[in-house]
Amino acid sequence: MSLLLSGATLASAANPFFAKKYGNPHETLPFDKVKLEHFMPAFEKGFAQHEKEIKAIASNKALPTFENTIAALDYSGVLLHDVSAVFYTLTGSENTDELMALSMKISAMQTEHSNKISLNEALFNRIKAVYDQRESLNLSLEQRKLLEDTYESFVMSGAALKGKDRETYKELSKQLSELSERFYQNSLKATNQFEKIITDEALLEGLPADVKATAKAKAAAKQQEGWLFDLSAPVYTSLMKYLKNRDLRETFYRAYLTRATSGELDNRPVIAEIVNLRRERAQLLGSSTYAHHALKRRMAEKPEAVIDFLDQLTEAYLPTAKAELATIQGFATGLEGRYTKLEPWDFSYYSEKYKQARYSVSDEVLKPYFKLENVIDGVFGLATKLYGITFKQNKSIPTWNPEVDAWEVFDQDGSYLAVLYTDFHPRKGKRAGAWMSNFNEQYKLNGKDVRPHVSVTMNFTPSTETKPSLLTYDEVTTFLHEFGHALHGIFSDVTYKGLSGTSVYRDFVELPSQVMENWASEKAFLDGFAKHYQTGEPIPAELIQKIKDAENFNVAYGCMRQLSFGYLDMAWHSMSKPFDGDVVAFEREAWKKAIILPQPDDCFMSATFSHLFSGGYAAGYYSYKWAEVLDADAYDWFVRNQVFDKETANSFRKNILSRGGTEHPMVLYKRFRGQEPTINALLKRNGLL
Repeated sequence: MSLLLSGATLASAANPFFAKKYGNPHETLPFDKVKLEHFMPAFEKGFAQHEKEIKAIASNKALPTFENTIAALDYSGVLLHDVSAVFYTLTGSENTDELMALSMKISAMQTEHSNKISLNEALFNRIKAVYDQRESLNLSLEQRKLLEDTYESFVMSGAALKGKDRETYKELSKQLSELSERFYQNSLKATNQFEKIITDEALLEGLPADVKATAKAKAAAKQQEGWLFDLSAPVYTSLMKYLKNRDLRETFYRAYLTRATSGELDNRPVIAEIVNLRRERAQLLGSSTYAHHALKRRMAEKPEAVIDFLDQLTEAYLPTAKAELATIQGFATGLEGRYTKLEPWDFSYYSEKYKQARYSVSDEVLKPYFKLENVIDGVFGLATKLYGITFKQNKSIPTWNPEVDAWEVFDQDGSYLAVLYTDFHPRKGKRAGAWMSNFNEQYKLNGKDVRPHVSVTMNFTPSTETKPSLLTYDEVTTFLHEFGHALHGIFSDVTYKGLSGTSVYRDFVELPSQVMENWASEKAFLDGFAKHYQTGEPIPAELIQKIKDAENFNVAYGCMRQLSFGYLDMAWHSMSKPFDGDVVAFEREAWKKAIILPQPDDCFMSATFSHLFSGGYAAGYYSYKWAEVLDADAYDWFVRNQVFDKETANSFRKNILSRGGTEHPMVLYKRFRGQEPTINALLKRNGLL
């Protein structure tokens, strides 16, 4: 990778963003040519060009029409889009102190730029003029939806405000942008700061050999003896599941749940500021709370519906979750002859022990069958089996890191469909978690279908000196999840960027991803790729059956955990008055009805809850469970018609994956499924019905 972060200027070098064409296959982004010094000039030019385009639309002397106003707005801002795509890919996957410092500046500039557009009275007047005559314009369904979305987006962004209120909105938005960026950077820095060296191998009893090998390599890279452990996702998960030493488990648990809660990286005051400013801005726009404001463009529509949904699931799952905890408690007590009360750092460890004892299935048993390269073949092969599409690696497409691969995607008739980037392993400077990104949305212009470029990013267990990358079963399902998001982008077949791919309601966007997870335990799927990395033997049928038998293991406990996050999210964003309390105490109170195993008083999850405070899921975390209801109902339809039925798959592609945000999500879903979903399919899948 040629990204140089030295701060040196390259006055004589051409800025790759300014080229008329990037010269890469499918005009993919020039990751190989971009340097730190290119970003600020490119952003400045991108902002300037976009402002010029907006000015041309707003000052157009012709009467406002859909084409000269709404469509023109949708197609604007190409340079700014490209430089943003590269920049935020790097801040998410290759972050450095220099990029973080630049990101704070860029974030403020982007907020100011967005406000200039959303608060441009002349522009909004033209949008409103088209909106007001929508009934007489003979618009297509897609044009009507884009018009409505554009108008509503501007109204929700302050366009209808007058005078002093407009300036207040600008200031609130600026502050929120800065705080969101600060929250993210504090979280990342706090995670990266923690390292613990263990020199006594006896303390590592229970840890898988590959986890220890990775830790040994990390220590050696820093010229230290022993084993170095950090808080990256695969490391922390393995420590909680397998590390026998209870004191060390507690140490790592407390380190993880006290990140960004002290010193200069303390996110607690940042959270208080964010929720207060969100509430204030929502009230400025006429909503009583931020949740009421945000849910205007969600399937749930109002906070009361979200709480009712969470309560329904709580009532259904809570008794079983308590029984599951009691089972693990009894198992741990019997195994150890002690632990009158399980602590949070015990649950994963003894759950894994119990799971192995009852089902004889564990990550260590399964991982040899999930070599990453084979899983890639399996996941891609599933898409081929369902939809007829194929994937071909193209090494001439530039990427942002040597670990990243680029794939051309071809439709069943052999025509080019999309570019897919895959980035699988953790690195210093890469944020935790897994996500899908759009680098280039699909749209149509002047008779040309511009195809999408998308990426999936994970933090999977890396290879060691003695073993290839072997995935846990959860990592396989995570791959399927993010790949489902990618298919939503890849299959897009719309006219306008604003409705393309994943540009749908937040509580609908998880359906395409979560439905893909259902294939993870299907024998016909696993038989196609799950082969032992040493012997080549296929995964035994009895092991697949054990996976199926264990699918609902602690499912209610896991559900309550997700519900607790949903309650917490709604509590943070349902306040109608200023918050001036203790954020830790607030968290404990907010989610207590869903907490099965309370965490210690000094632990605080919200401090690194990036989904809420820097990731776009504010007042929307419930959507994971909402989409789970949808995906259970949708997959039940696949099962009824056979799970690899091409007709069912093509219906899912045609009515959901390809349509983006062109219609209301429930309309699209009913067109595929023939009815609205209920929670019954989920309860049935989880063994509660």
